[in-house]
Amino acid sequence: MPSTVRGPRVSGTAADLAAVLGAALVVAVAAMAGRALLAGGVDIFLPFPPLLAEWLPHVGPGTPVAVVVAVLVVTRGPDLAGRLALRPLLAVGYAAAVAWTVALALVDGWQRGVVERLGSSQEYLHDVPRVTDVGAMLRTFADHILTDRPGFWTTHVGAHPPGALLTFVWLERLGLGGGGPAGLFVMLVGASAPLAVAVAVRALGAADLARRALPFGVLLPGAVWVGVSADGMFAAVLAWGVALLAVGCTRLGPRADMAALAAGVLLGWCLYLSYGLVLGGLPALAVLAATRNVRAGALAAVGTLAVVGAFTASGFWWFTGFERVQVIYAASIAATRPYTYFVWANLAAVLFALGPAVVAGLRRAGALPAGVALLAGAGLAAILLADVSGMSKGEVERIWLPFAVWLVIPCALLPRARYWLAAQAGLALAVNHLLLTVW
Repeated sequence: MPSTVRGPRVSGTAADLAAVLGAALVVAVAAMAGRALLAGGVDIFLPFPPLLAEWLPHVGPGTPVAVVVAVLVVTRGPDLAGRLALRPLLAVGYAAAVAWTVALALVDGWQRGVVERLGSSQEYLHDVPRVTDVGAMLRTFADHILTDRPGFWTTHVGAHPPGALLTFVWLERLGLGGGGPAGLFVMLVGASAPLAVAVAVRALGAADLARRALPFGVLLPGAVWVGVSADGMFAAVLAWGVALLAVGCTRLGPRADMAALAAGVLLGWCLYLSYGLVLGGLPALAVLAATRNVRAGALAAVGTLAVVGAFTASGFWWFTGFERVQVIYAASIAATRPYTYFVWANLAAVLFALGPAVVAGLRRAGALPAGVALLAGAGLAAILLADVSGMSKGEVERIWLPFAVWLVIPCALLPRARYWLAAQAGLALAVNHLLLTVW
């Protein structure tokens, strides 16, 4: 498989390192510019720009486990990816992703790193006790979005459609209430995202690339924020929706039809987890463009419309919610976060979640097969569109996780995979041990 793309006559590795150096410079400039804004009295609400974090070197009970998992994936991951059958490989990959994500969260300790993440006064669990009647909640949900009215939802509940709150309400009714069970649930779901990416890539006819990309999905530095933020869960739901669509588009028979229909349901559900996940339609469209399967696309559309219809019939109109969220967003901390800084500093922030291997991989993305290139390109396009929209000023290291997971695909093209995997793990360990992240 080619290791370089069209361009200047520079060795692949040298060009990769140059791209990583360029990304590092962007991060450094964003950090200095952010500190200058803070020093000048502009409250950008980022103690450690461009990240929502604070400097706090520490270790915790998750430290030794995280180091061991990192070493095992770096040293054994590429070999196992090459020789295991797909199902055992996915099982091993999931176990590693869960161990890595949970261990990173436990670097901050069980209480601070897991329980308190979703249990703060700004998070979903705060409003779960208010929901005694799901039907009534859906009918009146939009009435409590604006913060100048009595009984408004807490920050994250009001800023998202009701599907996110519903998820935690259902967990509570299953006896899994509280920050601990909710945090574990989010991590168990979120850790499955790299598997879904591998399934999607394999379905598009690039089995070898799927295998080689999987270890990079496992060690994606974004796992720092998958444990624990609801956006990690959102990433997995979207990823499985796209993966099932890819399966439905590339196979025949009733099972393929069911996969396409289920894909539509998951993609429709994404619309009610986060307004920003409307951009999650780009990876789905990439699959349809690559396969040109009208039948699967129609079935997926039916599934999506069923979800939209169910929420609409229950009394929640998506566009009303989005309109009101724009009002509260304009009056929130976003009001003092200058667009001229965040429109490029956001990219520096998301680089912490992507890592150097993704930067180098994207440089080589021109060597990907067309269908797979469309899928990775859709993830990048979603990030860029979200960025220029101005609806994400800061905190994108978690907010853009649903799009970031697709950018590991070109990492499959990197030679010396172990070195790049070590770089990914090193960045994640450094972030989690030197900084205290909010999510």
